[in-house]
Amino acid sequence: MSSSFTSLGISLLGSTDLLELGARADSVRRMLHPQGVVTFISNRNINYTNICISRCRFCAFHRDEDHPEAYVLSYEEIGRKIEEAKAHGAVEIMLQGGLHPLLPLDWYTALLRYIKKNHPIHIHGFSAPEIDHLSRISDKPVKRVIEILIEAGLDSIPGGGAEILSASLRRRISPRKTGVKRWLEVHETAHNLGLRTTATMVYGLGESPGEIIAHLQRIRSLQERTGGFTAFIPWSFQPGNTRLVIPRTAPVLYLRILAASRILLDNIPNIQASWVTQGPEIAQLALYFGANDFGSTMLEENVVRAAGCSFKAMDEKTIARLIAEAGFIPALRTQDYRIIRRFNGFLRHSKPLIRHLEEKLQ
Repeated sequence: MSSSFTSLGISLLGSTDLLELGARADSVRRMLHPQGVVTFISNRNINYTNICISRCRFCAFHRDEDHPEAYVLSYEEIGRKIEEAKAHGAVEIMLQGGLHPLLPLDWYTALLRYIKKNHPIHIHGFSAPEIDHLSRISDKPVKRVIEILIEAGLDSIPGGGAEILSASLRRRISPRKTGVKRWLEVHETAHNLGLRTTATMVYGLGESPGEIIAHLQRIRSLQERTGGFTAFIPWSFQPGNTRLVIPRTAPVLYLRILAASRILLDNIPNIQASWVTQGPEIAQLALYFGANDFGSTMLEENVVRAAGCSFKAMDEKTIARLIAEAGFIPALRTQDYRIIRRFNGFLRHSKPLIRHLEEKLQ
C-alpha cells in the first residue's frame, strides 16, 4: 500500500475538518455526476437460508441446522416473494444466504433456472463467501463455479462478506469466513468473466483507521485492474443480538468514512448511502458527503434487522421525495446504473434542509 494513499486517508479520517471533508467529497461527486441526479433501485433482499457454518461473531442472523428458527426457503416460497416484489415495482432481487453445509451447487443452479423460467428478474446474488463455499463443497475452482452460476442465470454479484479486508481483524471476528485474498479473488474472477459486482465495507468492528484505509486501497487496486465494481457501499456495524460487544458508532463517523471513500475511490463511479443503518435524514446528508445513490426500496431485509436495526421499507415515492428534499433529481435505476425514469414532480430545496440536518450532528 502506498504511503501517500495511507497518509491522505488517515488525514481524511482523523484531522480534516468535517465540513471541508464533505466539500471535497462533494466536488468529486459533482465531477462524476454533474447533473445532480441521485439514483436508487427498487428491489427485495431474499435470504434463502439462515443456516450457516461460518458463525461470525458479528452476525445475529445465522442459525445452526438444529435450531428451531433455522430455515431453507423452497423455490416456490422464493417465487412468491419475487412476484410480491415485482408487484411493488422491483427490478431486481438480491439473493443471499448463510453457508449451508448440505446444499449442493446443483441446488443453487436449479434455483437460478427456476427463477429465470418462472419469475424472470435481474438476480444480484451470492456474495464472495457463498461462492467460495460453493467452490469448496463442489471441489471446483472459483472460476468454474461462477461460470456455472452465470450459465444458470446469475446477473451480478453483491459485495457482501467484505466487512474489513484485514486478515488480523477477520481472525478475531470471523475466523471461519472467506479471507481477504479469496474475497478479492472471487470479485476479480467475476469481473474477468464479464460480471459486474459491488464492493462494501462494514466498519465499527474494532478496526483501526489504518485497516479502513488498507481496505479502501485493496478495493481501489482491484478496480484499477478490472473496472468491474459499479458501486461502493460502506455502512456501520449493528451490534444488537451479536456476540461482539462493541458500542454503536456515531453518524459523524459514517459521514467521515463515506466522504473519505468518495475521495479515495474516485475510480468507482457510484457511492451508495445507507438509509437502512443510518436513517433517512443522515442518508440525505450523505448526499452532500459524496454519495450519489440512495440504495434501494428494500422491500425485505433480514440480516441487519436481526442485529436490532429497525426500519420500515420505503416505496419509490418516499425515496424520491427524500432525494428531492435534499436538493437532487431522483431517478430509478437498474443494477448497472442505467436510468429507468426520473421523478420530476417533487419540489427540490436544499439549503434550509441541509442546515437542519447539520444541526443533528452537533
